[in-house]
Amino acid sequence: MAGDYPLLRYSVRRILQAVPLVFWVIIINFTIIHLAPGDPAIYLASVTEATPEAYAELRKEFGLDKPLYVQMGIYLWKLLHLDLGYSTWHNSPVLGVIIDRLPATMLLMATAFSIASLMGVVLGVIASRYSYSVGDHLATLASLAGYSMPIFWLGQLLILFFALYLDWLPSQGMYSMRGVEPGWPAVLDVLKHLLLPAITYATYHMTLVFRITRGKMQETLAQDFILTAKSKGLNERRVLYRHALRNALLPVVTVIGINFAYVMAGSVFTETVFGWPGMGRLIFESITARDYPMILGIFLVVSMMIMLANLITDILYAMIDPRVAYN
Repeated sequence: MAGDYPLLRYSVRRILQAVPLVFWVIIINFTIIHLAPGDPAIYLASVTEATPEAYAELRKEFGLDKPLYVQMGIYLWKLLHLDLGYSTWHNSPVLGVIIDRLPATMLLMATAFSIASLMGVVLGVIASRYSYSVGDHLATLASLAGYSMPIFWLGQLLILFFALYLDWLPSQGMYSMRGVEPGWPAVLDVLKHLLLPAITYATYHMTLVFRITRGKMQETLAQDFILTAKSKGLNERRVLYRHALRNALLPVVTVIGINFAYVMAGSVFTETVFGWPGMGRLIFESITARDYPMILGIFLVVSMMIMLANLITDILYAMIDPRVAYN
């Protein structure tokens, strides 16, 4: 049956290829993290002011006294049973902590990613329609500034302006500390806290999508089939969106897919600056505490998200351009 559906066959093959890839990602992450300087037992012992005997007991309790290959074997065996380990810092199962933090990050990622993708494409199409005008030059200059500006610095500027000086929006967290009534007031409260980190996060990715869309649209609008469509008397909007944009979307989809794949890495800076209780902040806390099981669990989740993003991007190719064939 799969032979009659090349896209389905391709998807199944990619998923099967991802299995050994995930295995090697786990091996590489485990080796690099455990060879890096630092010891979670030393960190915990320093926090609790433990004696050398208590430190040795901590290493034994978390299995850090065993050879590296033995620790890796134990970790792989636990993964086969869907056990990501036990967090030495949060004193909880890794999977439970990740599940608790994941919704906040998914909300931030989905909002920022939607803003960046939609606004980047729309502004890129508009700029290409009025190429080399004053507005186009201003938009290009703004995109250069947005692309060059570090995320953490932009976040601090937005906090200073909108939270400190104007006092319009909250600067930290996901909820108000004093609490709000359930229902719509709670939804509006989350949206108020979401606005600044989402804009901060979306700016870099939006400028990248804008520049790719603008450049590809300018190239497409100069091709012969666009001139032919215009000579037939087709509506300019239809030529722009139905013919030009569809042919210019493939590289744009590639950039959007890359943005989605690396969106988790940028969340570390955004969530730390805004105190957003998600996966990005959890990564920062876990690295600071040398929480090996938590770091490995987060890296595994991020790796699988990147593989899923690449697969979705390839599938979208076929939906946008029927000329793409999967053999």
